[in-house]
Amino acid sequence: MRVVVAQCSASYSGRLSARLPLATRVILVKADGSVLIHADGGSYKPLNWMSPPCCLREQPPSEEASGRGAVAVWVVQHDKTDDRLEIEIHAFESDTEHELGQDPGLTKDGVEAHLQELLAEQIGLLGEGYKLVRREHPTAIGPVDILARDGNGQSVAIEIKRRGEVDGVEQLSRYLELLNRDPLLSPVEGVFAAQEIKPQARTLAEDRGIRCVVLDYDALRGAETGAHRLF
Repeated sequence: MRVVVAQCSASYSGRLSARLPLATRVILVKADGSVLIHADGGSYKPLNWMSPPCCLREQPPSEEASGRGAVAVWVVQHDKTDDRLEIEIHAFESDTEHELGQDPGLTKDGVEAHLQELLAEQIGLLGEGYKLVRREHPTAIGPVDILARDGNGQSVAIEIKRRGEVDGVEQLSRYLELLNRDPLLSPVEGVFAAQEIKPQARTLAEDRGIRCVVLDYDALRGAETGAHRLF
């Protein structure tokens, strides 16, 4: 991983347009090709980023960029779309590279991991004809909790949380963006499943076409009598 602390500005073009004015930020260039720009705040979420497959090209600044004080320009172009991230670097404060090696992955807490296991075993509770494809389906930015197919054979990505908040919806949205680039899976629908879903998270999910499901942990474990229920 390359970690750069620099005074920089950035512009993003493609499906949307966005600009970051000049400020000191951290730029991460990961081994999978992703490029992320972070500020000293905002939790884990980057201000802007480019997901793989993409290509980073470093080049000298144009005369116009030099006039703005840029000493280098990074152009990050997505391989399959018109998405493009341009970073003007005005001053390097730190530039280091680190070999992190193979990551063992996230170990989830007992309840969340158990919810995933139980729902995978009872995937038909999500709808008639649902079939499990696999748990922890890998993507370039981490594993999707469950990949399934519905009764029509359409791919469904399921993200499971104990407490469903906006961050979880954003996480599932990023997974869906990557999975929908795979012609063997596309189109992929999303299901956001949790024991409790916050109103803001539900609103965001529904706005993005993601189905929300409230999980009853005790019912999934068979602690209650009668038929299993989700809602």
